[in-house]
Amino acid sequence: MRALIVENDDRVARALSRTLRAEGYDVERARSVREAAGAIGTADFAIALVDLGLDDGDGVEVIRMLRDRAATGVIAVTARGEQTDRVRGLRAGADDYLVKPFGVAELLARIEAVTRRLRVLQTGLTARGTIGHGDLLIDRDRHEVSRDGAPLRLTRKEFEILVLLARNTGTVVEREHILDQVWQSAWEGSSRTLDTHIASLRSKLGDTVRITTVRGVGYRLEPAGAPVDG
Repeated sequence: MRALIVENDDRVARALSRTLRAEGYDVERARSVREAAGAIGTADFAIALVDLGLDDGDGVEVIRMLRDRAATGVIAVTARGEQTDRVRGLRAGADDYLVKPFGVAELLARIEAVTRRLRVLQTGLTARGTIGHGDLLIDRDRHEVSRDGAPLRLTRKEFEILVLLARNTGTVVEREHILDQVWQSAWEGSSRTLDTHIASLRSKLGDTVRITTVRGVGYRLEPAGAPVDG
């Protein structure tokens, strides 16, 4: 297993490297966006820990580079704890967001949750085939979504949420079920993260595909052509 640490603080990078090596990872470290781009272009990684504050740019750029690599779990590891920073990192494609300082046990738990979910995807335990929803076409094999023939760029978790809702069109999918299936976790932070991903997904899908909030329960993807309330 290979891990990429994108961190310009030597002390933090050493601590992360020791932790990951103790777990059996072969660790590569990048100090900048440029070094990270070089590493991503030459090797595949099971997990990437990305700081957002880098000397030559924003770590969000690195997250975007990693977004299309379905086999790599991405965790933003940063001192930036503001909600706006969390939203930027998650919308860029991070699977999780961990604010410094944090404990080793929490870091390892987050890594385990992300890599476990990716293993499920890679071993084909998720549903196969395509789903049609009006002008929307969801290709589960290729992890691609198009609307009226035009591709939509979704993050990995946005795609998984959409598939889950589309497989249950017209039925309310409980929040806890989404968290269990997509995050394999019910920690408090993942619940807030779900709200962020739903908002982003709605924005990308536009008005022709409606995700309805059933307050206190969950979300429902309305059948194609269903009338708008009111």
